[in-house]
Amino acid sequence: MEKDLHQLLDECISLSGEQELEALKIVLAGVKNKLSGKNSTYIDGLLHMDRRLDDQTCEIDIPITRVLDNTLGIVHGGFTATVLDTAMGTLANRLLPEGYAAVTSQLNIHFLAPGIGDKLHCKASLIHKGRSTVVLEADVFRSDGKRIAHSSGSFFVIEKQHK
Repeated sequence: MEKDLHQLLDECISLSGEQELEALKIVLAGVKNKLSGKNSTYIDGLLHMDRRLDDQTCEIDIPITRVLDNTLGIVHGGFTATVLDTAMGTLANRLLPEGYAAVTSQLNIHFLAPGIGDKLHCKASLIHKGRSTVVLEADVFRSDGKRIAHSSGSFFVIEKQHK
């Protein structure tokens, strides 16, 4: 396995130009973020998420890199959706009692402007907390302050499985 990984990495490096090498460096640094414990999941690590959380809001910042680009050279909507879902889900889980978790049941997103600039900033807040569902909303802003997406999300409250 390790030999195959070294071979794959060597092949990627040999096929890469400067832009591809920079993207590869960003991806590997993201994996390292997860492995070192800086981020809790690979997605958090790969997106280089900086997360701040309190009882009212969850805020996430991510740098905009070429790795996030779609074919138009702007942030792919799927990455924006991931940041929105992560911020709302993180806050939903924070608000639940021990032994319970929130999982996304519905996610609505309005894309309003292209994701360009240096970073994206997402802020999620609570709309409703019930026994079986939690409803939140979140916005994503680019570095010039323009809102690029607005979202609402519903989350089922489930009992955590004991392992």
